[in-house]
Amino acid sequence: MQFTPGPTAVPPSVREAMAEVQPNPDVDPAFADRYEDLCEKLADVYETTRDVVVLGGEGILGLEAAIASLVAPGDRVLCVSNGLYGDGFADFVESYDGTAELVSAPYDEGYDLEAIETTLEDAADAGEPFELATLVHCETPTGALNEMGPVLDLLEEHDVLSVVDAVSSLGGTPVPTDRIDVCLGASQKCFSAPPGLTTAAISDRAWDRMEERDPASLYTNFLPWRDVSDGFPYTHLSANVAALDAALDRLLEEGLESVFERHANAAERCRERGAELGLESYPDPERSSPTVTAFHLPGEAKEVQQRVADEEDVVLATGLGDLEDDILRIGHMGFNADVEKVDRAMDAVEAVLD
Repeated sequence: MQFTPGPTAVPPSVREAMAEVQPNPDVDPAFADRYEDLCEKLADVYETTRDVVVLGGEGILGLEAAIASLVAPGDRVLCVSNGLYGDGFADFVESYDGTAELVSAPYDEGYDLEAIETTLEDAADAGEPFELATLVHCETPTGALNEMGPVLDLLEEHDVLSVVDAVSSLGGTPVPTDRIDVCLGASQKCFSAPPGLTTAAISDRAWDRMEERDPASLYTNFLPWRDVSDGFPYTHLSANVAALDAALDRLLEEGLESVFERHANAAERCRERGAELGLESYPDPERSSPTVTAFHLPGEAKEVQQRVADEEDVVLATGLGDLEDDILRIGHMGFNADVEKVDRAMDAVEAVLD
């Protein structure tokens, strides 16, 4: 069994939808109708009336496309970070000839609001304001869920566009989409569809910024997706669209409040079981996401992961980067956000630790 924080286990009904004969995405009106319906369902999950688009490419495409679409050479971008993906936004900015200013906090702590406010004020006083700011809602490599409200307050005060990576939280916990200019999601996390699609809810002022920029790229560019009434920018992934459509049907049929509660219950159970085994959460449970739990096993995570796979036939994840051998991660998102399934995963961990 697989309990990774993405790609997640895919339920049978979603696999069946993907295996059906698909309409031709280039010429068949049935595909255009399905795409339109899909975007409407996604808007319900995002809890927004803003434009929602779906691009062919896994979640990282959305992060890069947001930067490629919004950042012109020389633009100043505030990259707020307390994790690997927050740091990674700065790399994207630099690759598109923007100037990234990284305001970092330790990976096991929340955002440094005082440093963010000071950086914004200093930039305004110097006459060099930021065009854009990037944030990560759920830092999947550490299981941290960042509080968006206070940072978004500061960005609104300074009239700075916001891009938020909500790939690992969307569909598992509330996301303040209507306060975010580009809110990014993906098919392979809480939706429990196969990897291959990027989703984005985009504000009018973000669209306006893209129109002003007129980005040169085709694939890493949201702008061609603003109006697809005359056709799609490139051949879409029809089978993946069918799978995501079926996955969203499952989620919406259950109801968002029930889905969020199910994720919260699964997370609570996972951490209770971990505490019984003497495992320390990373970060502390109050800052941990309802979609993934990270346990701190310094120098032992990779060995425990391998033994759980070999001896118990359960696939877990470790940390990334410098924390690869220090963090063991259990994904309880989407189809696996279930207390009984969490118990199966933690039974496997307990057997190995014993």
